Amino acid sequence: MNIKVKFLDIGTEPTVLINDEDALKIGGKDNDRVRVDGKRSATALLNVSDFVEPGEAVLSGNLKDKIKAEDGDVLSIVYASSPESVRSIRRKMDKEKLSREEIYSIVTDILENRLSKIEISAWLTALYINGMDIEEIADFTEAMVDTGDRVEFDRSPVFDFHSMGGVPGNKITPIVVSIAAAAGLMLPKTSSRAISSACGTSDFVETFCDVEMDAATLKKISEETGGVLAWGGAMNLAPVDDLVIKVEHPLGINPRAQMLASILSKKLAIGATHLVVDIPTGSGTKVPTIEVARAYARDFMDLGEKLDIHVECAITYADQPVGNAIGPKLEARECIRILEGEKHPSSVIEKACDLAGIILEMGGFANGSEKAKEILDSGAAMKKFREIVAAQKGNYDIKSSDLVPGEFVADIASLKAGYVHTISNKELVQIAIAAGSPSDKGAGILLMKKKGQRVEKGDVLFQIYGDNKAKVDRARELAAKYKPFDIEGMLLKRIAAPRTR
Repeated sequence: MNIKVKFLDIGTEPTVLINDEDALKIGGKDNDRVRVDGKRSATALLNVSDFVEPGEAVLSGNLKDKIKAEDGDVLSIVYASSPESVRSIRRKMDKEKLSREEIYSIVTDILENRLSKIEISAWLTALYINGMDIEEIADFTEAMVDTGDRVEFDRSPVFDFHSMGGVPGNKITPIVVSIAAAAGLMLPKTSSRAISSACGTSDFVETFCDVEMDAATLKKISEETGGVLAWGGAMNLAPVDDLVIKVEHPLGINPRAQMLASILSKKLAIGATHLVVDIPTGSGTKVPTIEVARAYARDFMDLGEKLDIHVECAITYADQPVGNAIGPKLEARECIRILEGEKHPSSVIEKACDLAGIILEMGGFANGSEKAKEILDSGAAMKKFREIVAAQKGNYDIKSSDLVPGEFVADIASLKAGYVHTISNKELVQIAIAAGSPSDKGAGILLMKKKGQRVEKGDVLFQIYGDNKAKVDRARELAAKYKPFDIEGMLLKRIAAPRTR
């Protein structure tokens, strides 16, 4: 059927709105698929609406570039049947193992917008409930890589590391990359922005240099300096992963198979030959116990073997934030202070050197953690960090004092004396987000006390920073509601026998 079209911003999913009379003519109903033929063809979801006049169609704006058409063009819109991959999704819902071809078909159809968000949700739910075996996950990983770009380096080996996240304040990436690069290894690090956390690596790195670059620039900087600190979302590396995450996030699920494939696909796409995976483990994180962490480690190593990547895992402490700073400028300042030679907070230094040490040992160095600490203490890591920052259009002479957090500050004081018994990572994250982090670069939290430390009534437990007073006030109210610090005395409970007369 030929019909006159116009384009409107009516959602993120490719959509065609037509009148019910025209829907009858093409034999379609709500949520069926149609093929729209302009200079190019694209598949879209059909929506029937009395808002649209007969003989006209309203197309979502994201179809405009796909089909190369303009307002007023007369285009062919015809019914399109469901792709074969929908049947494969049903098979996974029925706990069946999928072939490599079926998995590739699902990934390709997600990329080409041939699957609706409902169908992608069904795919993720099937993975969440029924899972995949290692062979299926390997196929899934390779399919995501093969539908995007790859970075081909002229030097080898290529080292990488990844943290599963879930613990706030994990600002070790620039330190690890700088130590590895200063030792002569190449570690091209792509990182993400925050999705549900208070600050992703790219959110704080972009406070002092450019993180958005194409694959060619990443390759050039990595080969020249030995390291890079790039935002992976600016490149077409495993693009289906980014599409799936957008559907996955509102569902509040993170299927194990999808998570493993997501991480390894980005590493495979940049040609990593050696990978260290940080698995933060503790209450309130993605990985609550050592047993669960060990299971993840086994999966990562088995999958790495299938993909010809040498993988080692580090299970790390995550019952409280890493270091004292949460939020873009606060984390950047604390990170750079350590590169400058500051000896506190020790948790950041220890974790960074331990992870960098594993990478160094994979690269042939003995006593990796000690070597990493030596490189950090000598100033070689800071020198390399400056080189990387300058290559990414930042200031070579950067200093931690250049990173100034938000001007509005709220002190959160202890209501009683005692010891810091527990700190809630999740509640601190929500308070930091309320303050404006990570979009407001000066927003965040600075911890004044950590677990096990003695506090007196009135002592400041943490400070809330922000670029906006109203947001800081809201964050202060949230802190009073959540009480993320649990303060207890040495006497937890008194138990006495009943008195007898």
